[in-house]
Amino acid sequence: MSTATENRNLRTPTDIPANAVTPLARQLNVTLANLLALYLKTKNFHWHVSGPHFRDYHLLLDDQATDIFNAVDEIAERVRKIGATTLRSIGDVTRHQTLKDNDAEFVAARDMLLELREDNLHLVEDLRAAKQLADDAKDNATSALIDEWTDQAEKRVWFLFEAARP
Repeated sequence: MSTATENRNLRTPTDIPANAVTPLARQLNVTLANLLALYLKTKNFHWHVSGPHFRDYHLLLDDQATDIFNAVDEIAERVRKIGATTLRSIGDVTRHQTLKDNDAEFVAARDMLLELREDNLHLVEDLRAAKQLADDAKDNATSALIDEWTDQAEKRVWFLFEAARP
């Protein structure tokens, strides 16, 4: 990850100290990479879900993918607003993501839901780490947005938990 201090052309003015921006931007970029990976996995499962609850799961996963995608731009723009740079390519996403991809040819519907639930819980952990860094930096705007993103991820966890119950 490059920081704004490495490229004067991209240095967005901010009152947040550089020594606070760097770790916060790094964590937000990991969160962003994980969101992009989760978006693609959620869409993959949406496209390939099969079974007696097809319609319900298909719609649930499409709704969740939309929510995830909507947070992507907000996080990337927040990184830029605090004076740093963000991800630039699929390769960059791959280097930053900590969520595991799922390239299996077939995944049972319940296993899809369970895997996505765990991935969203992992995302909540990412967001809590970013929240601590934002609070330490006294970055109220990022902290408030993280609260919203955390609530959205926890809602996805809840829906996936309930949908996956035997």
